[in-house]
Amino acid sequence: MDREQEEMQFLGLFGIFKESFKIIISWRKIFSQITLTLILPLTFIFLGHLEISHLLFRDIKHTEYEQDVTRPGTKRYNNLSDKLSSELITYFLFQIAYYTVLLILSLLSTAAVVYTIASVYTGRDLTYKKVMSVVPKVWKRLMVTFLCMFAAFFVYNFLAFVVAVIFFVIVPYNGFGEIILYLVFIVYLMGSVYLTVIWQLASVVSVLESSYGLKAMTKSKDLIKGNRVVSISVFFILIILFTLIKFLFELLVVHGRSLGVWNRTGFSILCSLLLLTFFLFGLVIQTIIYLVCKSYHHENIDKGDLSNHLESYLGEYEPLSGKDIQLGQV
Repeated sequence: MDREQEEMQFLGLFGIFKESFKIIISWRKIFSQITLTLILPLTFIFLGHLEISHLLFRDIKHTEYEQDVTRPGTKRYNNLSDKLSSELITYFLFQIAYYTVLLILSLLSTAAVVYTIASVYTGRDLTYKKVMSVVPKVWKRLMVTFLCMFAAFFVYNFLAFVVAVIFFVIVPYNGFGEIILYLVFIVYLMGSVYLTVIWQLASVVSVLESSYGLKAMTKSKDLIKGNRVVSISVFFILIILFTLIKFLFELLVVHGRSLGVWNRTGFSILCSLLLLTFFLFGLVIQTIIYLVCKSYHHENIDKGDLSNHLESYLGEYEPLSGKDIQLGQV
C-alpha cells in the first residue's frame, strides 16, 4: 500500500474505489486464491439459493392451488395436505441451511480479506497458507460482532414496524398521508444503510483491534462521525450495485426460461462474475473506509503494534491489555 496514513483522509468517494482497485491488482495472486477458496463458493451459494428457492416456492404454490380446487375430506385432499406440509418443511429447512452456510462463508471471507490488507499495510510476509490459518480464529470474533448487529437490526425493524402500525392507525389514507408514508420509508432506508455501514466497519474493527461485539459497534459509530457522508455514499452505491446484479439474475435466469438454456447459462455466468467481483471489492472497500476514517480522526495506526497484533492470531489469541494497539491520538 503506497499511500501514507495521513493521506488516507483525503480520499473521496472515487478515491476509495480507485485505491481498492489498486490493492487488488497489486496483490492479485493472494486475492485470487482467497476468491477461489471462499468468495466463489459464496457467490454460487447465493445465486443457487435464488434459483432453488424459486423452484421450491413454485411447487408450494402449485400444491396450494390443487388443494383449493379439491373437495375437503377426500383422500386426494389429505394427500395434498401431507405433500404441502412436506414442501413447507423442506423450504424452511433449506432456508436455515442456506443462511447458516452464507453467514459462515461471509465471515470467513471478511476475515481473510481484512487480514490480508492489514498485512499488506504493515509490510508483513504474506502467504495464502498463513491467511487461511488465521481466518478460523478471527471468525469467532466476527461472529460475536455479527450477533450484536443482528440484535440491533432486530430492534430497529421492530421499532419501525410499531411506527408503521401507529402511522396507519392515526394518519388518514389520502394524498398527504402517502407523502408522509414515503418520507417515513426514506428515513427507514437511511437508517438501515447507516446500520449497515456500522456493521461493516465493526467487522474490520473486530479483526484489527482488540474490540469486538458491542465495543466494536461503538468504536465503528465513533469512526464514522465526521466522515458520515462519504461512508454512507460508498455503501449506498454498493447496495445499488448488489440489488442490480440480483435483479438481473432473477430476471434473466430465474424467470428467463423463455430465453432458452444456452442464453440462461450465459447470463448466469455473467451474473456470477459480476457478483464475484462485487463481493471482493466490497470487502476491500470496507477495510479502506476504516483506514480513511482512522486517518480523518488523526488516530495513528502504529504499523509495528498492528503487526504484532496480527502475529498474535498465528498462536492462541489472547485479549490485549491496556489501550487499543491501534489508537494513538496524533
